[in-house]
Amino acid sequence: MINEYDEIKLLLKRTKMLLEQPETTNLGKSIENKIKDDTSGENEINAEKVKKDKTKTYRISGGLLSLHGKDKKDIELTSDEKIAFQETMDEFVNDVSDLTEYGVLNVYQNEVQWSGLIIDLDIEFFFSVGEKNGVYINGDMIKLDEKLVEVSNKLTSFYDKFKAKWAKIISTRKKTKLKKEEE
Repeated sequence: MINEYDEIKLLLKRTKMLLEQPETTNLGKSIENKIKDDTSGENEINAEKVKKDKTKTYRISGGLLSLHGKDKKDIELTSDEKIAFQETMDEFVNDVSDLTEYGVLNVYQNEVQWSGLIIDLDIEFFFSVGEKNGVYINGDMIKLDEKLVEVSNKLTSFYDKFKAKWAKIISTRKKTKLKKEEE
């Protein structure tokens, strides 16, 4: 049985795999091969889901936003999503750290995931909104000092803004999909 800690480690591993991939519209096959190396049967099921989904990655203000969905309409970027992404990047610089290497912000049907590296502390962060809510950090031999506490507090405060903004985007994407299905 997989516990929450193992799930978080798995999410971080998958995010790292996505970051290592070249920009393509279908990441399914390469991810599937890496995920099959894991021993959990759950990972093979997730690989099947990834294989069926379509992905389109957009470069916005120097960052990458990937939309994931079942059809072409799900992976079209809206102006609200573009603005939310630009605001997220700007707010992170202002509220947390300007010495950051950002990962891809992934928008799925029921979840948004974003990760990056705070360079001066060598700490990886991972935000998840949707099915698995939370902010997580990862690093090797992290020095416990006032700066770490300060950055941890800043990440936690920023996560509240991030969650509010991207939960609204998920909600909007679901409403739009429901309207399309009714027509």
